[in-house]
Amino acid sequence: MTFLDKLNQRIATTGSNLCVGLDVRAENAEEQTKRWILDVIEQTTPYAAAFKPNSAYFEALGWRGMKMLEEILQEIPKDIPVVLDVKRGDIGETQGYYAKACFEAMNVDAVTLNAYMGRDTLEPFLKYADKGLYLLGVTSNPGAKDIELQPTGDRQVYELVAAMTAGHPQAGLVVGLTNAAPNVLDLIPDVPLLIPGLGAQGGDLAALKGSGRKAPLLVNVSRGVLYQKDDLTFAARAEFWMSQIQNALK
Repeated sequence: MTFLDKLNQRIATTGSNLCVGLDVRAENAEEQTKRWILDVIEQTTPYAAAFKPNSAYFEALGWRGMKMLEEILQEIPKDIPVVLDVKRGDIGETQGYYAKACFEAMNVDAVTLNAYMGRDTLEPFLKYADKGLYLLGVTSNPGAKDIELQPTGDRQVYELVAAMTAGHPQAGLVVGLTNAAPNVLDLIPDVPLLIPGLGAQGGDLAALKGSGRKAPLLVNVSRGVLYQKDDLTFAARAEFWMSQIQNALK
């Protein structure tokens, strides 16, 4: 089963396009931290189309953090796609080892990649035809205007990245909700989208209304599920965001 098959199946089963981001702000990799993360996963599973652990938060805890990440990945139900947020972008043999780490050692279903060093940086990952790739297109940070939204000829830079998805059914794009204006979405091919920026970053779901896209999309929420200052459970927060996304996509 390919990543795209698995994602479509999960969306159909749950009716959800919510991706729960595991941006874990932990001080250590002790058992208590691991149990907290597993509790998040267990509570949000009914509402999650996918989980997206951010590698940096685990790397910051050293080898114990990476060990914890590997153990957590093994606990995620097998029918739920996992997108590892690593934003790798390198050349030659180095990128090949990044691909091996993600798809063989950690056995995740998809990754985020930085393609701004060129098409050849994708090739080691594209060799894994059953896996998924999300290329950074228009990100949710203010600095997107510095490079991604700059004009180059009759196009903008992000359009050049979007063109790299052509002919690769497992390749999609990261499009930050804070920058997902209609004129941006209209210029992006109908490929799978990973959309961060909802919740704490202030993205507006109205940007997705009427887009008419057929390829599956994931709207990521991290802090809005993990770190809200309210009395709600992780499950209740996830259910709230799932319903908000559903209403926006009608």
